[in-house]
Amino acid sequence: MEMTFEEWMATVPERVKAEACWRFDAYPRALYLYELAWDDCEALVRDERGRAVARQLIRSVGSISANIEEGYGRGVGGKDYLYFLRIAEGSAREAKGWYFRARRLLGPAVVEARQALLDEILALLVTEKRRHRSRHR
Repeated sequence: MEMTFEEWMATVPERVKAEACWRFDAYPRALYLYELAWDDCEALVRDERGRAVARQLIRSVGSISANIEEGYGRGVGGKDYLYFLRIAEGSAREAKGWYFRARRLLGPAVVEARQALLDEILALLVTEKRRHRSRHR
């Protein structure tokens, strides 16, 4: 049985939680999704057809949090921040597609749960992009 988001949060080291991007709700959710995707990939690599999907899935899921980190590292408020949020959004949309492609190996319940989490992350990213644009015109 997989950990809930709240259970997972309790396992995250304080050093990670001290990062500025941790306060952006999309970021911890993206890190949590990566943990789930890691386990999902364990199931995918058992099947020859799932191996290619696993490579793309873990890359796209990992890219979400990595681009949020990069955006924060370049400075919230700058053009680069918005650029990296757009990249994170693209990666989240890509991950939704890879989860759909993995449905035969992961099953509908897992795919639905992961896509729902991706929808939450996407909503947070889109909202932050709008907020950023309205503040920095």
